[in-house]
Amino acid sequence: MIRRLASALALAVLVCATPARAATPVYGYRVVHVYPHDTSAYTEGLFYKDGYLYESTGEAGESTVRKVDLPTGKVLQRHDVPAAYFGEGIVDWNGQLVQLTWKDQLGFVYDLASFRQLRTFNYPGEGWALTRDDKRIYMSDGSAVLRILDPATLAATGSILVTDDGQPVVNLNELEWVKGEIYANVWMSNRIARIDPATGHVTGWIDLGGLLDVSRLPDPTNDVLNGIAYDAQHDRLFVTGKRWPKLFEIVLLPPRPH
Repeated sequence: MIRRLASALALAVLVCATPARAATPVYGYRVVHVYPHDTSAYTEGLFYKDGYLYESTGEAGESTVRKVDLPTGKVLQRHDVPAAYFGEGIVDWNGQLVQLTWKDQLGFVYDLASFRQLRTFNYPGEGWALTRDDKRIYMSDGSAVLRILDPATLAATGSILVTDDGQPVVNLNELEWVKGEIYANVWMSNRIARIDPATGHVTGWIDLGGLLDVSRLPDPTNDVLNGIAYDAQHDRLFVTGKRWPKLFEIVLLPPRPH
């Protein structure tokens, strides 16, 4: 009995001495500039390159790929996706633009300058979003797993399970590579996950609550936050949503104290 009591006391001391795991930091934001955004654009993919925004929009019969003037929101160039397909995420690679479709297991590759279709490719499951670093393309499919694609063949070569405090983070949507991390919209939420691509761990959350009152939009259930672009040269971060009237340039604020 004495030995059991001593063991229990030792275990209690050990538990008390073990530091509690710190909660994942939650970052705030400050809006530094507001740009117009086409309210017909059901935003599925977004990136910034050489002074322009490139955007893909969804909905069958309405899906497009666009080159957009940032200051005015004017569409400078547009390609209409065949009406049978629901366009999803996009990324650029080596002078080409790669686009996913939602449920058709089919992607399109275009010439980045002209938007002329060069070829198609296939993948299993759904397609949601794309981003890239200097060596790889990353793809989301709505699950907690990001696929790693070979940029030359667009075949999957690996995967990353995304977790927060050990729990899978599902509904990963639009992606952006920012300073060595993958930023991911979490569909139907006001949060962006900051993901360490080496481990899949969420290193922080960006809470964009209050950025835009979606209840005032025509279809608030569907017109949700989705769209991240990063201007690495000038360290500018842009966010928007589906059919939002505005695109926001934001800076992150320090994590909130717990």
